[in-house]
Amino acid sequence: MPDIGVCTHRLLRRLGVRTIYHEEQTCCGQPAIRAGFTREAKRAAKHFIETFENDEAIVSPSGSCIYTVRYYYPDLFRDEPGWLRRAEALSPRVYELSQYMVDVLGVDAVGARFSGKVTYHESCHVLRGLGVSEQPKKLIGSVQGAEFVPLNNADRCCGFGGEFANAYPDISEELVKDKVQNYLNSGADLLVLCEPGCLLNINGYLSRNHPGKRAMHIAEFLAGGAG
Repeated sequence: MPDIGVCTHRLLRRLGVRTIYHEEQTCCGQPAIRAGFTREAKRAAKHFIETFENDEAIVSPSGSCIYTVRYYYPDLFRDEPGWLRRAEALSPRVYELSQYMVDVLGVDAVGARFSGKVTYHESCHVLRGLGVSEQPKKLIGSVQGAEFVPLNNADRCCGFGGEFANAYPDISEELVKDKVQNYLNSGADLLVLCEPGCLLNINGYLSRNHPGKRAMHIAEFLAGGAG
């Protein structure tokens, strides 16, 4: 999903932030952590720390990645004091995109436009993991021409959950079916969210069952990708 990264870069540059993209960066290691592959997870986490530990702030359009670095890394290195110190030093400087824009930069509008009704899905790691909820809704509400409408059960999981969708596909399918039905019932023209995993799951269901509807990551929405 490279467009989300491109739009994140475009948004931050528009706000006057000097951005650096480390080409050597790889996965944060979350899938390996959640699957119990500790050795592989540590390898990915150490590479992440080495890549980013000298940066002033690390911003990601994925709340689950930020949650991993902030909370899983210290637990992952509890038996390696040297790496634990480096992980804990990095933790306060990682931010989910909307959190960084609102809480750090003090931004409440980015000059975006959209004509229509918009609703918002509360992704699990973004809401319950990071406590980020008002920030994205504040940014969405500032978009000129957009009317924010509530989503019933917005805080209910979409059924993705990484390994969960693979381990329990039937339950996952029912959860995303409910999520999409609430979206349709909301009357919104667009569903916006902050987590690429949820986007992949919800848009996959929409493309198979409601091809006229779509979901969009907030980075793309604010950068002007909603069309």
